[in-house]
Amino acid sequence: MLSRRTLLRATALLPVAAPVLVPGAASAEVPDLPPLTILNRASFAPHEQRFAPYLATLSPMVNDMADSGFFAGGWWRSPAASFNARVQEHVFTLAWFHANARPWNPYAGDARLLAALDAALGHYLSLQHPDGSFPEYNRNEHGLAPTGFGIGYLAKTLQILRASGALPARQAQITAALHTSMTWFLDPANHTVWQEPLDYANQTTSGLAGASLALKLDPDPALVRGLAEAFPRLAATGVSSAGFFHEKGGHDMNYNFEVMLPEMADAYQQTSDPNLVDMARAFTGFLSYNLLREPDGAGYMVNVAPSTRTSARWYDEVRPDPDRTALNWTFTRQVPLLSAFLTAREDLVEARAAWAASTELVTPLAKQDTSPRILTHGLHGEGFPSRRQRAAAIADLPYLRSDDFVELREDRGQDFLYVRKPGLYLGGYFGDRASLARTGLTFLWHPEAGTIICGLNDNNHACWSTVFPGQAPDSDGPLPATYFHGAPGGGQWTGGPAPAAFGIRYGNANVTTDVLVTRRTVRRTVTANAAATEQIPLVLRPTDVLTFTDGTRAAFGGTTTATADGLDLRRGRTTIRLRWGTPLPATLAAGTVRYFRDGSRRFHALRIPHQGTFDLTLIMG
Repeated sequence: MLSRRTLLRATALLPVAAPVLVPGAASAEVPDLPPLTILNRASFAPHEQRFAPYLATLSPMVNDMADSGFFAGGWWRSPAASFNARVQEHVFTLAWFHANARPWNPYAGDARLLAALDAALGHYLSLQHPDGSFPEYNRNEHGLAPTGFGIGYLAKTLQILRASGALPARQAQITAALHTSMTWFLDPANHTVWQEPLDYANQTTSGLAGASLALKLDPDPALVRGLAEAFPRLAATGVSSAGFFHEKGGHDMNYNFEVMLPEMADAYQQTSDPNLVDMARAFTGFLSYNLLREPDGAGYMVNVAPSTRTSARWYDEVRPDPDRTALNWTFTRQVPLLSAFLTAREDLVEARAAWAASTELVTPLAKQDTSPRILTHGLHGEGFPSRRQRAAAIADLPYLRSDDFVELREDRGQDFLYVRKPGLYLGGYFGDRASLARTGLTFLWHPEAGTIICGLNDNNHACWSTVFPGQAPDSDGPLPATYFHGAPGGGQWTGGPAPAAFGIRYGNANVTTDVLVTRRTVRRTVTANAAATEQIPLVLRPTDVLTFTDGTRAAFGGTTTATADGLDLRRGRTTIRLRWGTPLPATLAAGTVRYFRDGSRRFHALRIPHQGTFDLTLIMG
C-alpha cells in the first residue's frame, strides 16, 4: 500500500492548493519539492549570485526531510540526528526562498515549500528546553552553540515571516521562543554562555548578534538592557591579550576570521556598539602578523600551526561568492587595515561577471557544506574596499611597512613570536600547546619569494619539528621558550627594539633547539637525547628549481632522496640555501596538501635523519 507521501511524490508537479495548517502543529506530511529544471546565471543580480547553489540544493534538501520536519539527509551539521537543533538552521533558507520573488526563483510562494517550512519550524521549536536553550550533541544538552546560532536564525526567519505574512501561528511561537532563549542567554550568571575568558567566543557572539535583531523586532526593556551590558562583557572576556578571539584554549584562524568577526559585524549592523569596533581593531592587529602575503598576488598563506580547532591554510586574492568573510567589510571604515584581507570591489565585479557568463551548470552544494550564514550575511548589503583602498592597507601590514622588528604577543602561557629582518620574516608559537596546534617555529617568508616554510596544525608529518621514532615531533606538545639579544645563552630579551641578532631557545626534556636570526639567515641548532629526524615543511611551486648539494635535482610533486649536506631552492631571482654541514641521507617528499584555489603551491616535507645533533642554516638570497 502506498503512503500518502509516496502519492504526493508522484503528483508533485501538479497544481496544488495552499496547505491547511493547524496552529501550533507541524504538517502531517511534507510534500516533495519539484527539482530545479533550469538556472539562468545571467538572471541573477550580482550581489545575489550567492543564492544560486542554494537554489540548486533546495529541492534535494527538502525532499530528504522527514515528515516530522527534521532536516534528514545530513545536509548541515553533525551529528545528523533529529535532536540536533543546529541541523534545523536551514529554516531561514526555506523562508527566504518562499518569501522572495525573483526571476530565477521558481519556489517563491510555493505551497509545498511553505508546508516544509512549517514542519521544519515545528520540529525546531519542539527541541527547545523550558529554560530557552537548545541541544546539539544529545537531547538533554543545554548548548551554547545551538542556542546562540539558533537565536540568530530564528530571528531572521521571524523577520521574513512577518514581512510576508506567512505562518502567523509559527510567528507567535518563534516570538515566545526567542524571548525565552534570550532570557537564558543574556544572564551573566549563566556559565554555559559566559566564562572568564570565554571558551568559544564565536558562539557567545552569535547569540548577541541574533538578540540584536530579535530585540529590534520585539523590544523588551530588561533584555535590551541585558544586551547592552553584554557587549562590554564580551570585549573583556572574549579577546585575548594577544589580540585574537578566544577559542578552545587559544587562537583559531577559521573561527576568528570566518565566524567570529562576521558575527560581530552582524551585531554591529544592528546596534553600532563601539565595543565591537575595538574588538575588530584588536583582532586585525593580530591578523596582520599571521596572514602571509604572497608577492605574486595569489593571496595569503595562513600561519596555521597555532590554530586550535580547524585548518584554514590560505585565503585567495579574490574570493567570489560564497565567501564566509564577506561581511567583515562592515568594519573597514573604522579599521582601514582590515581592507587588506578582503576582496577588492573591482575584482569582485569582474569575478561576478565571469560567473554570470559561464555556461557551466550550477550544481547542488555538497552535504555539510551548506552554511546558511552565507545567505544571512548577504542581507546587510555590501561595502567592499576599492583596489586603491586595499593596496594602501596592504602596504601598511607590519612586515611590509618595516623590515626590522621583533613582536612578541603573550596569552595564558602561550607566546606568539614574529621576527622581521631585511631578508626574512619568521614566526613561532611557544609555551603551552592547545588542542590541534603545533608549537615551535611555524613559518619562514621572503620579501620576493614569499612563503618558503609553513607548518601545519593537527599533523605530525607537516610541522617544523625534531621528530623522534614513531613520528613523534617535539612540536606536538608544550615547548617553553626564552629570548636573547644575540645568540641563545646571552643577555635575555624582554622587549624593546629589535636586536641586530635575535636568539631563541626552546625545548622539552628530550630536545633543546637554539635559533639565531640575523639579517638574512636563520640558524637552527638541535641537541636531542636520541637519534631523530629534522622535519621542514616546505611550500613549493612547480617552477621552483630544487637541487641538492650532491647535484641531485629534486622533482616537484614526487619523492627524491640524496646524500648531501644541503639543498638549494631557486624561485625566480631568489635562491634560498639550506645547509646542514654533514652529508646525510635527505628525502624531499610531496604531500597531498595544496594551497590556493588553483593549487599553485604544494606541501613538501624535507626530512633529514641524524644521531641527535643537527645544525641547519637557512640563507635567504
